[in-house]
Amino acid sequence: MFSRENKKKTIEKRRIGLRVCFYILCSVFFSVSSYAQCAMCRAALTGNENKVKAAAVNDGIVYLMVIPYVLVGALGYYIYRMKKKKS
Repeated sequence: MFSRENKKKTIEKRRIGLRVCFYILCSVFFSVSSYAQCAMCRAALTGNENKVKAAAVNDGIVYLMVIPYVLVGALGYYIYRMKKKKS
């Protein structure tokens, strides 16, 4: 029923899907340790009276970390759409 070209395209789509799943899983596992701080920030924010400041610094670090991932993801999606449009 399937020609060789259709079979190759199906296999290639599966490979791409597996790669995407692999990259998503890796990014999830490596983002778990994103609550770390540098030594100077930790020393400045330790103590009971600085809990609000410490939470704000952690949120800022996560916010600054997310922006490059969003930009790279948008660029990857744009390239994907461009390649899909060509074929």
